[in-house]
Amino acid sequence: MTPTLPRPSRPSATGLLLITAGLALNLLISLAMARASHGWLPVQASSAAPHVDGLFALETGIGTFIFLGCLSVVIWTLLFNRAPRYDLVDGDPIEGNTRLEITWTVLPFVLVMLIAAHTIRVNHTLATLGGKERVAENGAAPALTSSDRAAGTTFGPIEVIARQWSWEFVYPNGVRSTELHLPLERRADLRLTSMDVLHSFYVPAFRLKQDIVPGSVIRYALTPTRDGRYRLRDAMFSGGYFATNQTDVVVQDPDDFDAWLAAAARQPLVEAPNLAMDLHRRRLAEGDHGWATVPPAPPPRVNVTTAVDAPHEA
Repeated sequence: MTPTLPRPSRPSATGLLLITAGLALNLLISLAMARASHGWLPVQASSAAPHVDGLFALETGIGTFIFLGCLSVVIWTLLFNRAPRYDLVDGDPIEGNTRLEITWTVLPFVLVMLIAAHTIRVNHTLATLGGKERVAENGAAPALTSSDRAAGTTFGPIEVIARQWSWEFVYPNGVRSTELHLPLERRADLRLTSMDVLHSFYVPAFRLKQDIVPGSVIRYALTPTRDGRYRLRDAMFSGGYFATNQTDVVVQDPDDFDAWLAAAARQPLVEAPNLAMDLHRRRLAEGDHGWATVPPAPPPRVNVTTAVDAPHEA
């Protein structure tokens, strides 16, 4: 005859009050963590940044709530529901609570679906602000369309050329530079190309990252919203000296940008300084020991080189 197991007792009013107070405290801490998460990230310098940060804050708050909830149950069990000392017997052979199992299966599913739906909305918003598009293969990118030039708010196209290991930017008037200058509050239309291997255009302050595929021209658009100097990094491992493949993005007032572009057009072309080339030459001078490395591509000839010592944010 199967023994009848005792039905679990319902929590008392005091227990319900403690659970409610714990959930409220957990919620307050989670909201505080979500707000604090904005301070963990670089400054917001593009129209895409607030949307990405909002999604990050939401996921931080939800993650904090779940973590503290699970931790609270573990601590409560350790403090108040431990087996007595020297008690080695097994617990009651309870098969499970079907209602509870359905609840803890359905709730996470609904939560994950809601996060996914919000993430899709954010991605759609980012695509509207300035999406990416493969516009050509092994050839030049098409010019801007009439809709791109609507209201005169779009500047470009700016050719972004990545190679091992340097960046080169070519502006519509033919100016070439190794640091990217952009006008404030104007949509910048970029054409991303790689001269050799896979690279990645990544500006943390913009919250934007786009892989650059060899043999393709990728159209990319962004709108800077904060003037300053920010760091552009190659976020894709592209060989032995890829850590040197960094430069600055300078966001300027439109009038200052136009003045810089006009002044740069009057400068002669010079070979850009290249840290990867310097490191490779030092390696050769020391006997070329260690793992084999690919020699850096010749540095580009540009009108404006990167201000190496200029302070930058993010």
